[in-house]
Amino acid sequence: MKRIFALALGALLLPLSVPAHAQQPRKVPRIGYLIGTSSSSNVARTEAFRQGLRESGYVEGKNILIESRFTEGKLDRERALAAELVGMKVDVIVTGGSITTRAAKEATTTIPIVMTQDPDPIGNGFVASLARPDGNVTGLSNLGPELSGKRLELLKEVVPRITRVAVFGSSTFVGNAQILRETELAANALKVQLQYVDVPDQKDIETAFRAARRGAVHAVHVLAGGVFTSRRPQLAALAVASRLPAIYYATEFVEDGGLMTYGANRTDLARRAATYVDKILKGAKPAELPIEQPTKFEFVINLRAAKQIGLTIPPNVLARADRVIR
Repeated sequence: MKRIFALALGALLLPLSVPAHAQQPRKVPRIGYLIGTSSSSNVARTEAFRQGLRESGYVEGKNILIESRFTEGKLDRERALAAELVGMKVDVIVTGGSITTRAAKEATTTIPIVMTQDPDPIGNGFVASLARPDGNVTGLSNLGPELSGKRLELLKEVVPRITRVAVFGSSTFVGNAQILRETELAANALKVQLQYVDVPDQKDIETAFRAARRGAVHAVHVLAGGVFTSRRPQLAALAVASRLPAIYYATEFVEDGGLMTYGANRTDLARRAATYVDKILKGAKPAELPIEQPTKFEFVINLRAAKQIGLTIPPNVLARADRVIR
């Protein structure tokens, strides 16, 4: 009887001897997703990021959670939304551009931050070097400044007669100054005169086109900036109404009626950002994860837009396009 009692008591006490951590459910990591535009204007890149997570073995709602925050293009919201994500103690913050990266970096020095794209991570003060970021920020660069000059070259190829181009930039965009410098270098080589038009807010877009028409420009070059991203259809429509060939920095502009674009494939960058999240969740330190450069680029032409402004795209340029919208 004593033996039976001892065995029974042991069976009862066994569960109590199991370590407490083995009884607790495994923590599901939470990702803060901070974007400086509206959710509707970022659909393709958001889905690409989610696809990248799925490729790394994550199932949203099961072994990972995403807390999405969109500023809706309002430049005064990014700091509050960044602080909100930090207050939630998310495991990683993923940012969609320079403005949101800066807001996140100002909000935390401990939570890892993954940039889906940035034109100049060193110049913007986000990382010490591309090879060794040396902080809590890592991710991908989109080579924005370098590609801006290439866009001006393409504009000159499509419309050889142009000698004066309106450049729409935004002083509220942190990378604007460097992108403009690279554009000016290309303009000097091409013997093209630039008319810079500052567009600090979305309400200034129509004013910018009026200034371009008064300046008797032959084309428009739209630089990167959150001000423009959520107003893509408006920009395309005003360019057509002004009968001005325009080149943009993202494919979505051409899909929304713009003439042409050349740049890093931002959808691919968003997908690749998920690999950084995976590495960090597995223990890697952002300071030791090198900044990656884009590997895929897109040159897209919209022939419908060309027809609307009475422009014929040279066959040799058309043949080089990765995609043609007819």
